[in-house]
Amino acid sequence: MRRPLIAFLLLVVALFVAACSASTAPGWTYAPPTAAPSVDPSAVTSAAPSGEASAAPSGAAPSDGGSGGDVVQISALNIAFEQTDVSAPADTAFTISFDNKEAVPHNVEIKDASGMSMFKGEIVTGPIVKEYAVPALPAGAYTFHCTVHPNMVGNLKIGG
Repeated sequence: MRRPLIAFLLLVVALFVAACSASTAPGWTYAPPTAAPSVDPSAVTSAAPSGEASAAPSGAAPSDGGSGGDVVQISALNIAFEQTDVSAPADTAFTISFDNKEAVPHNVEIKDASGMSMFKGEIVTGPIVKEYAVPALPAGAYTFHCTVHPNMVGNLKIGG
């Protein structure tokens, strides 16, 4: 009676060892890797220590002279933009100071009225402040959103 039990246990152990030492890939798969987000080489990252994040009101504010244009403050918290209406000058390059206040990936993409992407910032996981250099845009109404979270949307008024 003991021999069949011992033989069975040895068979189970042998199968277990064989399964663990097999040189083939496992029978399951993972989702294929996604392409890394494109990096805008003109964008500069600067990490702001917590508590030193800009408290500037939404919209454009005068720059410090280093970026050659206005600075638009946009921040993300709780999977939402804190500013939903901002503005910038027409036909002038400007900077978006994007404050991602949470450990979740976000970015800012600007689209024109037809839905065409006019600018797409690098996806960053916070907390971090990312400076996006945005090229000059003609006057008009634009939207900005997070490409990771489509529910994060705001309005950008250029000029006038």
